Order: sequence, then structure tokens, then C-alpha cells
Amino acid sequence: MPTPGVPASGARGAARQTSAGPRPPHPTAPPRRIAVIGGGPGGLYAAALLKRLDPARDVTVWERNAPDDTFGFGVVLSDETLGGIEHADPVVYAALRRDFVGWDDIDIVRRGATHRSGGHGFAALGRHRLLHILQERCRSLGVRIGFRTEAPHPDVLSAEYDLVVAADGVHSTTRGTYAQVFRPQVTEHRCRYIWLAADFPFDAFRFEIAETEHGVMQLHGYPYAHPSPGHHPATIHPGPPDGSGASTVIVEMREEVWRAAGFDDLSPRESAERCAKIFSDALRGRPLRSGNSAWTTFRTVVNDRWSHGNVVLLGDAAHTAHFSIGSGTKLAVEDALALAACLQEQPDVGTALAAYEEERKPVVASTQRAARASLEWFENLGLYLDQPPRQFAFNLLTRSRRVTHDNLRLRDARFTGAVEREFGCPPGTPPMFTPFRLRGLTLRNRVVVSPMDMYSATDGVPGDFHLVHLGARALGGAGLVMTEMVCVSEEGRITPGCAGLYTGRQAEAWRRVTDFVHRQAPGTAIGVQLGHSGRKGSTKLMWEGMDEPLDTGNWPVVAASPLPYTPDSQVPRGLSRAQLTDIREQFAAAAWRAARAGFDLLELHCAHGYLLSGFLSPLTNLRTDAYGGSFERRLRFPLEVFDAVRAVWPAERPMTVRISAMDWAAGGTTAEDAVEIARAFAAHGADAIDVSTGQVVAGERPEFGRSYQTPFADRIRHEARVPVIAVGAISSWDDVNSLILAGRTDLCALARPHLYDPHWTLHAAVEQGYTGPGAVWPAPYRAGSRRPRTGRTDAPRPRLTLSG
Repeated sequence: MPTPGVPASGARGAARQTSAGPRPPHPTAPPRRIAVIGGGPGGLYAAALLKRLDPARDVTVWERNAPDDTFGFGVVLSDETLGGIEHADPVVYAALRRDFVGWDDIDIVRRGATHRSGGHGFAALGRHRLLHILQERCRSLGVRIGFRTEAPHPDVLSAEYDLVVAADGVHSTTRGTYAQVFRPQVTEHRCRYIWLAADFPFDAFRFEIAETEHGVMQLHGYPYAHPSPGHHPATIHPGPPDGSGASTVIVEMREEVWRAAGFDDLSPRESAERCAKIFSDALRGRPLRSGNSAWTTFRTVVNDRWSHGNVVLLGDAAHTAHFSIGSGTKLAVEDALALAACLQEQPDVGTALAAYEEERKPVVASTQRAARASLEWFENLGLYLDQPPRQFAFNLLTRSRRVTHDNLRLRDARFTGAVEREFGCPPGTPPMFTPFRLRGLTLRNRVVVSPMDMYSATDGVPGDFHLVHLGARALGGAGLVMTEMVCVSEEGRITPGCAGLYTGRQAEAWRRVTDFVHRQAPGTAIGVQLGHSGRKGSTKLMWEGMDEPLDTGNWPVVAASPLPYTPDSQVPRGLSRAQLTDIREQFAAAAWRAARAGFDLLELHCAHGYLLSGFLSPLTNLRTDAYGGSFERRLRFPLEVFDAVRAVWPAERPMTVRISAMDWAAGGTTAEDAVEIARAFAAHGADAIDVSTGQVVAGERPEFGRSYQTPFADRIRHEARVPVIAVGAISSWDDVNSLILAGRTDLCALARPHLYDPHWTLHAAVEQGYTGPGAVWPAPYRAGSRRPRTGRTDAPRPRLTLSG
């Protein structure tokens, strides 16, 4: 875990210089002399492993603090990490096992009600004890440790040693020294927190929410010391004087709440006393200890590179992950295991460090994504306070997206069943197969086949391909099947292969598709997405060159402002007021045709940098008239188009709007803007907001990852109070169930999974053992509703092995 309160100087302090310095020697041989900067768990464990693997090595650790100085109290390690330690060093593992406090339950306490979920399997011990175990192991192996000793400058160490392991913490001097090489990015977040301790053990991991006059505060608490008097000498394991056990207590709140409550004027001791009063029920009226801790804000550390010559970063120096998923010490220990293994497996230091970075970076990136999701959930905790009590608990437990509905059901079926009943799931019905109503349309399940451009129309007319493509997915069981973006004019196409609704012939062809869906897949709704390409038009088919201008046959493109999408793109014409009127009427005419063609739902495409999206984003709308400038003026034309469409679209049929909730570029649309955009469309009659992100400017930098766009939908749902459709790397039915049950979305749109498997929804029902009305197999396909048998795998094993 990160170590709040560390002074910004010395081996763990601020950088003494920011230049790359002299180039370290090229490491071309196995390391014999190793320097470790920082005597925290990661640095000590790396030193012990490296010495144990080769006793002839000369390993020295520099630690500017005293042996028993530390910041924080308890440390949580996972079974996976412990397994790695057991395999690498049984001596350390045995010592840890003797001291670990284990528990299975998590308690979520809010508004006087406690909801307990079991089967989670945590283990923790005191940070002092962990350091003592690792210090003793280092000494027994012959590692030299210099306490209260400043490490020499990294340039000096890299010249004198074969390998320099920089485990010097979140304020790493080494990282600062070679900042031009490591290229660190340090993000400071919105909450203040403090590490405290209680002199008794909680009987579960406890999350408690306090709604105070100043705002929301939360407690994270877990036990870390056995309640056995004299278990460890006080010099090794300072804790409660009566030996009754101990717990870590972290109190966290938004910066503005922290200031409003007056914590900025209190000492650590006074803060501990104040926190003890606020959370007196959780603490049973007992006090809190502050130790060396002080209030701080969490910093997420990311580095482009982790090594420079023979210098390598480890633990918090290389990366941090928020304490709410308990990963700081875990990641540092796993770094040490990987580094030692790579040095053992590779022929020289340079190759080993490259292998270490290649192995650890994806693992750490995944953990940091989960930690970021957890961190932001707690930052935005106030959004969820009015959720039903069990849904709130489920939402908290699944906040990082690593614990899912199916995973939690395996851990604690009783708890998960109670959440489902509160949500309204009929017995035996997964959340994804519960119905959802939009205006006069009831969807039989929560799965949407997301709009996917097929670029397979001729003169805008959908053909046999569209019938088979959309028909197959309708037969596959989804509650709603969406067309690709259907263009409202010939000039509004993206490519020559885009489908349209600007002629009667096109409408007749779409009627063929909707009739098939309604006749052959009763219960499945089909929706149309209307849009105009704007400045992203007149380009090649995707597989011939995405976003590349046509070689021949170009048509002029238009946009809010005359800005090309890429340097090679055609420069669009800025639209005049008269042209805006024409385009608005094109949308209305297309919507009228869509209604006559039999579509059940209409979605207005205001995302991904197409025409209407281009009006919304300040990066693409530089107009100075009534349709540009302020946020309200940028909204004006998309809202005018929405109103025109809604006026001709049948009143009983729902309308949704797809938006890009984030431009992923400086100065562009933000999550806060997206909430206001959603509110505006909802006020004009939108029945749901389809929440995507990006593709507005070519220089975007999205933060990809599993379900990476769902937090934007979640925020819009709770702040704008409008139903949402979540989209973006949702790939499993477990993800869908988790998002729906947690209340982060109402519907889930999936694209690539439906290209891989047109019957994705029906197969999801089979895999969950569900046979209800939310997933009905078409009569001709019912014989295939059970998984086909495979080759025999249960052959009897030999009973005897004879030899000689």
C-alpha cells in the first residue's frame, strides 16, 4: 500500500534533480553487486530473494528511516501473492502464516443497517511485523541493511553496482532523477484520507458510511493483529497495551467535505479523536490511534518505462494502486518475485529488466484500472446513497469490476439472492433477463445489439446482407437489435456503402427487415439509429482504409466548423443557417420513413464526431453565431433536430440519444458536460441516453479497458436521473448481470460479442441454466438449445502401474 505521511526528502523524498544524468553502464552480465534503495516490504523482499537465489551476491539496502518506523498499520496480501512467496521462500512464508489474521466476511454499514457478504478470504498482518520478518530474513541471508542512512545518489550507485533496485516509494528520488527517461505521470485525486488504528479486531472487513452535516465520510476497517497477549514483543509489534488485537481504520472523504468539517485545522491526534466520535458505533465507543499518519490525498503513479540502464523501479516507485483494493504491498511483493525470477532466467541484466517490465506492466495496468474504478466509486459515493440497501452493498462490492455477479454468487449465494429479490428478479432469473420498459415498448431482456456499421448497402439501400445480419441477431435472443447508423441524406453518408433512409426505396427495403424480425423473432424489438456523417464523410470502406478519403468519387462534406478530421481529410464547409434548416428537415423526413418502415425505437446519433456530435464538442464547434460558443449554444442545433424528429416519431415509441460522454482530449467534452447534455435531451423527451465516448477528434487518448465506458453511463444515470444504455468492452453475460444489478445501467449494448456469436444472448441463458420468458428460443432452433456433446473426457484411469 502507499505510505502516506512520508517526508518529501531523502531516499523516499522529492527528486534532487530532474535530468536523466549520466547514462548508466550497459548491463551485459548477471548482477553480482546489487544496491536496493528503500527498506519497505518491496525492497526488503527483493533483497532477500536476490541473495537467496545466489548467496555469492553482494546485496546492500539503504533505508533512511529507523527499523521500526513505518506509515500505516495493517497489510493485506492475497492468496495468490502468498502462494508466490511460499514457492520462492518457504521461510518467509512460514513466518507470515504464523502471524496472519484471516477472515471471510465484508460488512457494509449504511443508515444503521448492516449487510454482510461472506466467502471473500482475506489475510492481513501488522506492517511492523511484516517489516521485522523481512528484516530478519535479510540478515540471516547476509544482506546488509543501513538504517537511518541516506542512499547515495542514483548516478553514484549505478556506476558502482551491477544493479540498482529503486524501491524508494511514491515520492521516489530515483524516479525524479531520471524523469526524462521514466516519464512519470502522477495524478492526485479528490479525497483526503488518514491511516488510523483501533485497539481491537473487527470481525469482518468493514465499510461504514457516515452522512454528516458536512458531507459523506467513509470508514474502511480490517483486523491485522491476533487478540493474544504477549504475542509479539512491543518493540517489534507496537499495538494495544493489553494485547487485545488491532485493526486498521482508514477514514476518507472528499476534499471539500474534509475542509467543511474542519479537519484541515486539526492535528493527527485531534483528527483521530474526531473520527472516533463520527464512527463511534463501528468502534464500539473505543478510541483511535494515529501513529505517524497525517491526512493526505492519494496519488496514482504511472511510468512509461521502469528501467534505465541498470536502474529499475519497483513497487510504489513504479506504480501505485488505491488502498481500497489493498494492492500496494501486494504489487510490490509481486514485483520483487518477478524481478528475481527474470534475473535468474535471463543471461544479463538488460535482458532481465526488459523481461521484468514486459511481464509486470500488463498486470499492474489491469490492477490500476480496477483501483481507479474503486477510487472513483468512493469519490462519487454520494451518487449511490439513495439506492436500495442491498443494491448499494452489491454496488460497493463490485465497484472495481473484479468482483462480479457470478463470482459473488459463488462466494455467497444467500447474499446475492437477497440482492436479486430486492431488485425484482423472479426466482431463477438472472438480472439480464428481467424486462425493461421504455415509453410504450417493453423489452424482454436487458441486452442490446449495439449499432455496428456494415458498409454493405448499395445506393443507401439495405439488401440481403442486412436482412441476414440483423435477422440472425434478432433470432439470437437480444431484447433490442439496433441498425447501423442510417444516414439521412446521400451527402450524410460516411462511405459509399452506408445505408440510408432518404428515399422511399430505402424505406421499403428496411420494411422487409423489420417484418422479418417481428414475424420470426416475436418479442425482439428492432431500432434504427439516424445520423449524418458531418466532417467524417466521403471516406473509404472501413476495411479499405478507415477514415481515409476516397480516391475518386468524393462528395463535399459539411460540419459545424471548417475543421478537417485528420490532416489528410477533406476540409468541410461550415454550415449556414439555411443549410441547418435543410438538415433538420432531412432528419425529420428520415424519422417519418423509419416509423412507416416499422421500427420500434429510434436513436439519434450525437456521438463519435459525426455532424451532431461536432456541434456539441468545443473542440469541433468554433462557431460565433447562435449555434456555437457557450455550452447552451452548442446544444441548440442537436436539440432542434431532436425536437423535429420527436414531433414526427409516434408518441408511444421511444427515442434514445447516443452521445460521446468524453472526448478523451484536452479542452473537449467532459464527464460533467455529458451529464448536462443528458439532462437537456431528457428534458426534451429522450427516453434513454446511449452512453459512448470518443472518436470526436483524431488525437484522442482513450483509457481502454474492460467496461471502460460504463462509469460515464453510471454517472449520467444517477445525476441526470435518466435511463441509460452502457456500451464499450462489455463482453460477458457476467458483466451484464453485474452492471444491471448494481444499478450502473439499465441496458447493455454489445457489439463484437454479437459478431462472434449471433446467438450470444440465448447461449448466455443456457450457460446460466435459464429457460424463462427473457430468452425464448425460436421454434426451429429449440433442438439446439442444449450444448452439443464433445469427445469423451471421463475415461477410467489406470488402477495399477507395473514395472520390471
